[in-house]
Amino acid sequence: MSEHEDNNTEATEDAAPTRKRPRPGERRLQILQTLAAMLEAPGAERVTTAGLAAKIGVSEAALYRHFASKAQMFEALIDFVDQSVIGLIRQVTDREPVGPNQAARIVALLLQFAEKNPGMCRVMTGDALVLEHERLQERINLLFDKIESQLRQSLKGLASDTPTADAQIAASVLVAFMQGRLQRFARSGFKRLPSEHLQAALARML
Repeated sequence: MSEHEDNNTEATEDAAPTRKRPRPGERRLQILQTLAAMLEAPGAERVTTAGLAAKIGVSEAALYRHFASKAQMFEALIDFVDQSVIGLIRQVTDREPVGPNQAARIVALLLQFAEKNPGMCRVMTGDALVLEHERLQERINLLFDKIESQLRQSLKGLASDTPTADAQIAASVLVAFMQGRLQRFARSGFKRLPSEHLQAALARML
């Protein structure tokens, strides 16, 4: 083989793409991001592991190397929602004094989070969890219990003859309002935004 041919061979080898296998953590993140993206499709049907694997371009067996079940994948999404919600609440309670303004700010931030993350909104409403393991819906119920508990704390300073009872009622109304806004957003194909006339609605309730 001539020197010229040797050089051509080296150039071809250099140009050949080397396919890197993603690290375990990267593939796991890719699976969750793809699952969330599939949930963002308006009117999306129930996500199957076959559909998820096809979307990523891997086998179903490859998914199960990172998650023992589809329920585990949804649990990881719920973990993300839970951590995000708690983080947003902490931001507000660290900066805003206790009172109706603090409660209103918490509701606004959580609805904005769902608006920016439509796939997560479908998890929060439970729409994405229909026919999945019942413990997933239980975790979402627990999340809203945490939100309601914080809203009660935020509203404890209400000026009334029965501040504790009024705070409980107001917190439950705010949570029901949030859940209604989230469901309307998901079921409208993400057209009716949770933030629509939000400040006016909160002002009426608080």
